[in-house]
Amino acid sequence: MTLPVTVEGYLPFDGAAGEVVAALIAATLVSVIIMANAAVAGPWAKRKITAAFTDRIAVSKIGPMGLGYIIVDSVRLLSKELIVPEGVDRPAWDLAPLVLASSAILGFAVIPMGNGIHLADPEVGLALVFATASIASLGLVMAGYASNNKYSFLGGLRAVAQNLAYEIPLLLVGFSVVLFSGSLQMSEIVAVQSQTLVSLGPVSIPAWFAFLNPFAFLLFMIANLAEVGRNPFDLPEAGQEIVAGFQTEYSSVYFVLLYLGEFIHIFLGGAIIATIFLGGPAGPVLPGFIWFLIKIWALFLFTQWCRSIVPRVRIDQLIQIGWKGLLVLAFANLFVTAGIVGVLAA
Repeated sequence: MTLPVTVEGYLPFDGAAGEVVAALIAATLVSVIIMANAAVAGPWAKRKITAAFTDRIAVSKIGPMGLGYIIVDSVRLLSKELIVPEGVDRPAWDLAPLVLASSAILGFAVIPMGNGIHLADPEVGLALVFATASIASLGLVMAGYASNNKYSFLGGLRAVAQNLAYEIPLLLVGFSVVLFSGSLQMSEIVAVQSQTLVSLGPVSIPAWFAFLNPFAFLLFMIANLAEVGRNPFDLPEAGQEIVAGFQTEYSSVYFVLLYLGEFIHIFLGGAIIATIFLGGPAGPVLPGFIWFLIKIWALFLFTQWCRSIVPRVRIDQLIQIGWKGLLVLAFANLFVTAGIVGVLAA
């Protein structure tokens, strides 16, 4: 934990109290960085990227390149009245936005971001980040069930079906990376990828798992789209079918938390992919933290590209793709990977 130790050196007290305060400061800094990126992605980048794909102008009137809309939309949404519909199941209705947003932020605790920015590095880091990310599904179900709205309830049911169908392939593909690296520890997975795969004169291609096993990388990218609810798998909130699904009855600060949590979750998915397939914060010339941000923004751009051009599948098609397609392919990838690792070890 390089960052907490560095912070602690500037505190007026040492010992256990200093460690606790340093850890809180470090966690706050990481949370602010992640939420700032999500705040830029939601009100501004999402609109600009979609407009570029559909040949429109999007936000451009307030501030340079329309960046002022980030502040304007934040003030507008937070100043709206919080409307509580009749018959909602409180406190589940109140807790759902907090569960969705906090679970996504918590996952970044074990993600190595470069330049010493790594809050915790447990031996079961990859399993922990999958576990924390899956808590978001609970928030979707709580929001859908507690809203006392048939569209929200349908959105919650779709979220359950979708996550059951796609989280298992996601885990299986992730564990194929563990077979290669020999560890669940995130720092160890990144360190293994720092080796050189092929040298072509002055150019060296790193041994990123996206190069070693592109099939697993492709499967993980598809399953991640379903996990973060992007086309063609945005069934839990399909606007043309069920209004907005699980978030239909939310307004004001609760809607902001749901909206922010959705984009933080997209960045968490990008951070996981960058860490286990793209070498984490590794990269030439630029500092590691800059490379980490470049990679997760590139993966965010991919999700927005899918949102703009890939049509949404039906719910029955979504289930079939998950159980009959990705699950079978994920098991095949795991078995083949285990065989290759076994042969190489022998």
